[in-house]
Amino acid sequence: MKTITLGSTGIVTPQNAFGALPLQRCTEEEAIALLRTAYEGGMTFFDTARAYSNSEERVGKAFDGMRDKVTIATKTMARTPEEFWRDLETSLSLLKTDHVDIYQLHCVPQCYKPGDGTGMYECLVEAKKQGKIRHIGVTAHLVAVAEEIAESGLYETLQFPLSYLATEREVNLVRLCEANNVGFIAMKGLAGGLITNSTAAMAYMTQFDNVVPIWGIQRMKELQEWLAFMNETPAITPEISAFYESERAELQGEFCRGCGYCLPCTADVPINNCARMSLMVRRAPSEAWLNEEWQEKMARIEDCSDCGLCKERCPYGLDVPNLLRKNYEDYQRILAGEVEPV
Repeated sequence: MKTITLGSTGIVTPQNAFGALPLQRCTEEEAIALLRTAYEGGMTFFDTARAYSNSEERVGKAFDGMRDKVTIATKTMARTPEEFWRDLETSLSLLKTDHVDIYQLHCVPQCYKPGDGTGMYECLVEAKKQGKIRHIGVTAHLVAVAEEIAESGLYETLQFPLSYLATEREVNLVRLCEANNVGFIAMKGLAGGLITNSTAAMAYMTQFDNVVPIWGIQRMKELQEWLAFMNETPAITPEISAFYESERAELQGEFCRGCGYCLPCTADVPINNCARMSLMVRRAPSEAWLNEEWQEKMARIEDCSDCGLCKERCPYGLDVPNLLRKNYEDYQRILAGEVEPV
């Protein structure tokens, strides 16, 4: 497993890191066991966020007393200085630390700059001056905003979706970060669950010398799969390249990544799953997708009023109402036995 120096931060980490968002879905005991096992297996970089409910608290408990052995990145959804300082103090308390290695403005709508009137960048600078954060980062879903961030000279890291389904423009963003010495933290390396081949996913990341992927992990079996790559790291082979091409042919274009930034829905539709249900029942087959609970949730699509809010919020510019209807029609055909789900 190669090690990565994360841009100008000087942080050195194996190119195999832990995304702590899914820790919300398991018990505290399971979460702490996962985090400690990850560290024992060679992972040293752990990414969480204030928005991930109890994730920060679990990271804090897992690494209490061993703070100097791990790199911790967290995030704030704050859009005002008051929210920023409140979130930072809460994160420091829950993480049981006096500093965060990388503090990231979460899912930003713009490239925050000094003097732009928001005060957000000034907060980052002041927090770094106080020693409460070591490095300044940002996460984004809008590629134009991400490009501006990469070129701004203001941020030390950028977190952005990256997988073997990436477009040419998104790959160029990685190169832009490298050229500007901005560390690239890759989220959604499994495209929100649509990618199921971990070997191919890991191999894709190894071609970049400035990318640290954070894998969302919630089960010990999943963790062991990623840790196995520490000693036997996959590389891109002709067979894997051919696999990428077949996957891209099926998935690139108008598909929902499941990020959830379209929510909340005025008709209470869980869009981030319903808008990709056709793919989920085929690529991540489970009877659970066809049970009464999901039938009821999918039926809510009938109540869509075309308010357009989801379409406005989608960072990928998808025609969300139309995508929902397509998935609902397919779902009904599956339930009726007209087509096979797999």
